Amino acid sequence: MKSLISLRRLGYVLSFLGATCACAATPAATPPLPLTRVADVPLGGNTTRMDYASFDPARHLLFIAHLGDSAVIVFDTQAQKVVARIAGISQVHGVLAVPALGRVYATATGTDQLVAIDENTLKVVGRAPAGVYPDGMAYAPGVHKLYVSDEHGGTDTVIDVRTNTRVATIALGGEVGNTQYDPVSGHIFANVQTRAQLAEIDPATDKVIARIDLPGARGNHGLLIVPAQRLAFIACEDNARLLVLNLASRRVVASFAVGDDPDVLAIDPKLDWIYVAGEAGIVSVFKAQNGMVTELGEGMLGPNAHVVAVDPVSHQAYFPLKNLRGKTALRIMDARP
Repeated sequence: MKSLISLRRLGYVLSFLGATCACAATPAATPPLPLTRVADVPLGGNTTRMDYASFDPARHLLFIAHLGDSAVIVFDTQAQKVVARIAGISQVHGVLAVPALGRVYATATGTDQLVAIDENTLKVVGRAPAGVYPDGMAYAPGVHKLYVSDEHGGTDTVIDVRTNTRVATIALGGEVGNTQYDPVSGHIFANVQTRAQLAEIDPATDKVIARIDLPGARGNHGLLIVPAQRLAFIACEDNARLLVLNLASRRVVASFAVGDDPDVLAIDPKLDWIYVAGEAGIVSVFKAQNGMVTELGEGMLGPNAHVVAVDPVSHQAYFPLKNLRGKTALRIMDARP
């Protein structure tokens, strides 16, 4: 069982809840978040858990996994409103938009399936078995395959998106966190969070070709690859650390303290900003430039703000909140570079 609240988190909670209290103060060494709140937009449904989100910038559509309601929320970021709720995706965890295919993929943990959704009709068009606890996903375009983290099964399940069928199951030897695609190497990387390792998979053979040890990692779950800088960012939920891995040297080159239970990572590629969203509601923002990573700011974003997606054009960041004053909401923040 994790501690109820850390001293680091306590400072943010006091600051967030009681700005007028003389005792409330954020840690002096950490700058505040470089973000301005734009709006809190209702998402509808029940005040139950949200999970991953994925953005299609061409269509201006944000897809949000409403896990507790077994539905995918479709949010139009230009109109700033919900345009659809796709029901019947049992305990949906992961969601991934693949604009090149006109598809959105969702992991239905309640039925252990991968669900394919047509972006034009917003209707379910296919289902495939995806292990025993499907979670995050990554798409390898050169081989037309989707790699699904089977968290409890200890594997990556491989789905051929042309037929919506399972074509391989890759044993990773431990509980699997998030999975990501690296367009430079053309390889898939997956967190093996019970082994403090990053597994490298060759999509041509669907074999593990390397295992990278992650010193200082405990529960390495979240994963983000920045291909142009040959960096991987790894969020460790059990010790509240963000590790920076140099993909060329295969070495951890930096480690930062972040809020409790860090989960989803996102990037604004034009600003080179890295977002770390955590279960404690604390969000951290870093800048990655020329292989160097610096912290820009950190603060309490909102209750249970563990999911983030970024519009690379508008530089707005989106945080689904399951319970904001008794209602679900999408908190929209604007970057201040």
